[in-house]
Amino acid sequence: MSTNWRISSFNGALLAAYFIPTWAIVAFRIIEAPVRGLFERPDVAAAFFLGDHLQWGAAGLVRAAWLLALGRLTVVAFFALFLVLLCRPRIRLSGGCDEALGLALGIGSVISFALMLMASKVGEVEALRLHATELLMLLGTAIVLAVEGRPAATPAAAGVPAEPLPLEQPQLLNNG
Repeated sequence: MSTNWRISSFNGALLAAYFIPTWAIVAFRIIEAPVRGLFERPDVAAAFFLGDHLQWGAAGLVRAAWLLALGRLTVVAFFALFLVLLCRPRIRLSGGCDEALGLALGIGSVISFALMLMASKVGEVEALRLHATELLMLLGTAIVLAVEGRPAATPAAAGVPAEPLPLEQPQLLNNG
């Protein structure tokens, strides 16, 4: 059994398995038909908030829908990049994939938090539950990533040999 997986890497891979297909489908529905895509369950709170409270017109809603789709696709791209980097053992062990995961978590948390606030403001309970759950998943992984920190530098990676090289090999005396 492989023991070189960090908890944040495994948790990030599970999170990517949820967010990549889910957010990509929602974003492509918005790209296909911006207004109809914006009024589907994952984004209905944003549509109601922008339309009712901020009184944006159709053109403003379409621009906001495209911006939301762009944000979701950015998170999907960073999660996909994280998975690609995670497949390389050297990058995974050195923590080189943490930046992509951190960006996906940060941007995704901002989007989920904003949508959660909009859902609470317009009274969309189901959308509020969805975005609160997504936000908690993202923040939980961010906390694990922050607590776990960078992997410890191995002596070989720091340029120091694992054990000191002897100056001379000891000669074994054969007295027999």
